[in-house]
Formats: sequence, structure tokens, C-alpha cells
Amino acid sequence: MKKMFVFLVAGLLFNAAAIAGGPDKKAADKTLAVDTKSSKITWGAKKVTGTHAGTVPVESGSLIVDGNKLKGGSFVADVKSLVVTDIEDKDMNGKLTGHLKSDDFFSVEKHPQAKLVITSVTPKGGDNYDVAGKLTIKGITQDVKFPATVKSDANKVTANAKVTVDRTKYDIKFRSTNFFENLGDKAIENDFTLDVNLVANK
Repeated sequence: MKKMFVFLVAGLLFNAAAIAGGPDKKAADKTLAVDTKSSKITWGAKKVTGTHAGTVPVESGSLIVDGNKLKGGSFVADVKSLVVTDIEDKDMNGKLTGHLKSDDFFSVEKHPQAKLVITSVTPKGGDNYDVAGKLTIKGITQDVKFPATVKSDANKVTANAKVTVDRTKYDIKFRSTNFFENLGDKAIENDFTLDVNLVANK
């Protein structure tokens, strides 16, 4: 009788363990660290009289994949280290870079980082996805949606996306026609773009 009780208890424990360790879709997901040296973010902005462009370093990040399929991810951008790439004159470049880092724009001393966290991923066929996420700039978080392509090989996963950002939603109102009148050719468009290229090694 005692042996039967022991076997019964052992059987119950085995079944409980089997249930606890049973098939779990999330168990197949892998979180891959982003290679910050191989990844980059390119920004682009427009004004009435022209355009400006530059880069922002990727400080950290991760991509969550199931096999070759994107499931989620996030990245942190080092806004304090942003650079302007379209102006060759050193003094003019420094002037614009300093202005972008000031409180008129990104307030990098108070908010040195920006962050994007993916909240949902919808496969669109092949390497294409529709992605939704939470973008934080200047401590303000807003919902964003954007298309992305993700390619995977034996060594790495590469994700590319173009995110259009309405700067006024992040308290960046300098020379915005939404808030100031009679700006003429001094107006700056509200939207700027982030071309995001993330590389994660397997």
C-alpha cells in the first residue's frame, strides 16, 4: 500500500512537471542583442528652404525572433551624441548641432536618450511587417506605426524601418506653423524621419 502511494505521488509530480514544461509558443522566441557598432539611425528633417540630415548612435537594443520571424524588440538612441552630416562647414555644422541639442529641440542635457519599444508585429508576407510601438523622446511617450523589413541568415538578423515622427507631440515646437504665425521661409516641417537599421548577431 505504501509503495502504491509513493508511485501515485510520483506520477502526479511527473504529470505536473510535464504540464508546466509543455509546449509554449514563447519558448521558441529568442532575444538577440543588437550590435551597436553595425547598427545606425539616420535622421532627416525638412524646412521651407531645404533639408538637413544626420545620424544618432544606437546605444543598446534587442530583437526578438522566432526562427526567421520578427516578434518584438526595442532600442535606445544616444541623442546626446547626434551629429549633422549634410553641412561641411565646421562652424555652421557646430551651430546647427548645438541648436538641435538645446531646449528648442531635443534638450539632450535633460533627456540624453530616446527609446522605441515594439508593442505588436503584423507579418505582411516575405520579409515585410507592419510594426506598432511606443516611442519616447524628451521623456514623452507616444504611439507610432511604421513598415519594416527583416532579413535573417545563419549569422545575423537585420531589421530596417522608416519611422515618421511628428515632433510637436514631443514638445518640439520651434518654428512650427501649428504654434507660430507668419514664419514665412523660416518654418520647419513638423514631421521628421528616422531610418533605423538594426543588426543583431545570432
